[in-house]
Amino acid sequence: MTIVKTTYNRRSFLKSSLAAGGGLMIGFSWIASACSVDTPKGIVIPDEWFEINAYLKIGENGVVTIFSPNPEIGQNVKTSMPMIVAEELDVDWKNVLVEQAALDTSKYTRQLAGGSDSIRTTWSALRMAGASARTMLRGAAAKEWNVPVEEVTTEAGFLKHTPSRKKAGYGEFASAAAEIPVPEKVELKEPNNFTIIGNSKKNVDGLKIVTGKPLFGLDYKVDGMLYAMIIHPPAFGMKLKSYDPNEVKNMPGIKDVFTLKTYNDDYERQWSDAISFNEMVAIVGNSTYEVWNAKLMLNVEWEPFKEQKYMSAGWGGNANEVNVPAGLESTEGHIAKMKAAAAKPGRIERRDGNPEEAFRKAAKVLERTYTAPFLAHNPMEPQNFFADVKEDSAVVVGPTQTPEPMQKSVADRLGLPLDKVKVEMTRMGGGFGRRLYGHFMVEAAVISQKMKAPVKLVYTREDDMTFGIYRPMYHAVYRAAFDKDKKLTAFHVKMGGVPENALHANRFPAGALDNYLAESWAIDSNISVGAMRAPGSNFNAAAEQSFLDEVAEEMGVDPIQFRLDLLKRAQENPVGERNDYDAARYAGVLELVREKSGWDTDSAGKNRGVAAYFCHNSYTAQVVDLVLENGEPKVEKVFNANDCGIVINPDAAINMTEGSVVDGIGTAMFGELTFNQGEPQQNNFDGYRMIRHAEAPKKIETYFVENDIHPTGMGEPPYPPVMAALANALYKATGTRYYHQPFVKNSFGS
Repeated sequence: MTIVKTTYNRRSFLKSSLAAGGGLMIGFSWIASACSVDTPKGIVIPDEWFEINAYLKIGENGVVTIFSPNPEIGQNVKTSMPMIVAEELDVDWKNVLVEQAALDTSKYTRQLAGGSDSIRTTWSALRMAGASARTMLRGAAAKEWNVPVEEVTTEAGFLKHTPSRKKAGYGEFASAAAEIPVPEKVELKEPNNFTIIGNSKKNVDGLKIVTGKPLFGLDYKVDGMLYAMIIHPPAFGMKLKSYDPNEVKNMPGIKDVFTLKTYNDDYERQWSDAISFNEMVAIVGNSTYEVWNAKLMLNVEWEPFKEQKYMSAGWGGNANEVNVPAGLESTEGHIAKMKAAAAKPGRIERRDGNPEEAFRKAAKVLERTYTAPFLAHNPMEPQNFFADVKEDSAVVVGPTQTPEPMQKSVADRLGLPLDKVKVEMTRMGGGFGRRLYGHFMVEAAVISQKMKAPVKLVYTREDDMTFGIYRPMYHAVYRAAFDKDKKLTAFHVKMGGVPENALHANRFPAGALDNYLAESWAIDSNISVGAMRAPGSNFNAAAEQSFLDEVAEEMGVDPIQFRLDLLKRAQENPVGERNDYDAARYAGVLELVREKSGWDTDSAGKNRGVAAYFCHNSYTAQVVDLVLENGEPKVEKVFNANDCGIVINPDAAINMTEGSVVDGIGTAMFGELTFNQGEPQQNNFDGYRMIRHAEAPKKIETYFVENDIHPTGMGEPPYPPVMAALANALYKATGTRYYHQPFVKNSFGS
C-alpha cells in the first residue's frame, strides 16, 4: 500500500464548489479543447457533466472525460497520460473520452513536449488526481449509504458496498462528492494491481488520423482567415537590404506585403526564442496558392550583416549575451576549423586519476576520430500557426512543443498582458525538437496584429529546411591506452562542434576507469542550432559506442562482456561521485538484449553489432543484424532492450522504439545538411536524403526490463545507440570501420 499526501509541489488539491451543477474541483480544472469530441462507438454523451478535478469530469451516466495537458507530438501522451488518471480513478477505459487541454499556466506546470519528460514529471500528479477523485467518490457513497468509507470499494467506474450489496455508478455521486472534504492523504494502487497501466490501449486519435479528420495545425481554419508566408534571407550571415512590394501587391488575392521583425531589438529572449532570421518579408493574401505565387515573383535584395549580439535566457533562466559572428560559412571551412580546434587542448570537463601519465606509459594507444554533419529536423508537417489578434487580446492555435514560454514571447511582442493571450494546442505532424522554438507563433501573431484579421502562417518545405535550428555539426577524438597485456588503462575523449559540443562527461564509461579525461571545445557560428531528438546523445552514443567496440576488439574480448565488466566496476567500486547513470540498470539492458538476440548462441556467421546507452533517465541496448546485397547493406533485424521503468502503454512504447530505430538508421546512413557561402545546399527531400521503406529493418523486436521504477523517458533513448550498433554491424560485414556520418556518402552509393 502506498499512501501519499494530496499536495503536489505548490499546487494543493484544494476543494472548491463549482458555480453551477454542483460537482467538485480539486485545485484546478482544465479549459476544454476548442475542438469538438467525436464520440467513440458505444459511448453515449451524458446530458450533464460534473467537473471532478484538474484532469477529469464525469457524466451522470458514468462516462468520464479526461483532459491531456501536454502537447501531443506523436509520442502518444494524449493516450498515456489519461491512462494514468483512469488507473487510479478505477474506471473502465471503454467509458473514457480524451480531450486535449488548452494552455493554462495558473492551473498546471510544464505543459511542454521535450526531454522525454512528459510522463516522468507528471506521474505523481496524474496518479493523485485519479486517486483523490476516487477517494472523494467513495466518501460520498459512504455518507449516502450510511456505511464506513473503508467498506466502500471501486471497480471499473462503480462504487460497491459488499455487505449491503449496494452498487452505483460514479455519475450518481459526482455532485454529492462536492460535500466531502478533500483528504489529506490518498492511497495509490500498487503496480501489481494495475489494470490499465501496462496494458496496451489504442491511440485515442488513431481513427481520426487514418480517416483524415482535422487534428493538425494545418487543418485549423476559421471564416475570414487570411494566409501568410515569409521570405527569409537565402544564406546565414545575410540580412534584408531592400524589396519592392509594388511588384506583387496588385496580384490576385494579395492583401499586403511588408517587413516583419519577429523580436524587438531590446527583447531578452527565452531559450525557446531561438531564431535564424529576425527580419523578413511577409506576404498576406486570400489563399496559400495566391500568396505562394506572389512569393515567387517578389524581388528581394540581401546583404551581409555585421557581428550581432543579443541577450538570451538559457534553460535555467540566467541571461547570457549571445554572439552571432558575421561571415558566410561553408562546410569545408567548418571541417578545417574543427580539425584545428581538435588539435589544441580543450576545456577539461572531467579528470579521474592521472590519464596523462597512463597514456605516456601505454604500450599501445588507439586513437579514432568521429564526425557528423548538420541535420535538419524535417517534420512532415511544415511550420504553421494561426493567430487572431484583437486590440486587447489574442488567440493563437497550432503545433508547438513549448506553449508556456511562447505565450510569454507572444504577449511581450504584442504588448499584451500574459492572461490576454490564449494558446490552444493542435496535434503535431512531427517535431523532434524543431517545435521547441516557436518563432513562427510570434510571426503569425505579429502579422495578424498588422492585418487586424485572423491569419494562418504557413512555411513551405524549403522555408522550413533552410530556416535553421539545426542539429549541430560534431567532431570527436577518442583515445584508449593499453598496457603490454592489452588491459585498458586510460580513456580520453575530446569533443567539440559547430557551434556547440555533444559531450556528456559524466556518463559511461566515466566512473568505470581509474584514469579518465574528458575535454570539450566549440566554434562560434551564425548558423542557428537547437535540440534534435536526444540532443548531444545522438552523436555522443554513435561515436562512443563505436569506439568501445574497437577497444574490445583490440583487447580480444566480447563487446557485450567488455561493457558488462566495465559496468560491474562502476557498480561495485565506482570512480568519482558525479556519474550520471545507474550501472546496474545499464547492465540490465545489455543482459536482456544478449539473451533475446541469442548473442552467445546464434551469432555465428552473422554480421552483428551491439551498442547501449543511457539518456533521458532511461537505458537502451540494441543488436543490429545486417547483410550485404549487391554490395548494399540491408538491415535484417534489430533487437531492443529498454529500461524505462513502468511501461504505461506497451504498444506506444514499442512504436516509439521502432520509430527511433528507423530514424536512427536513416540518420546514420543518409542524413546531411551542407553549406556553401552560408547557403544550405539541401532545401527539400530531393536533396536531403531520408530513409526509404525498403531500407528500414525487416523486423524489429522490442523488450522491456520489468520493474516498479517510476516511468522515465521513452521517445528519445532508443534513437542514439542504434547508429553505433549499425556501424559495428557494418564493420562485421565489410571489414571497414565507419567513423564519419553519413555512412552512405562515405562508403556506399547514394
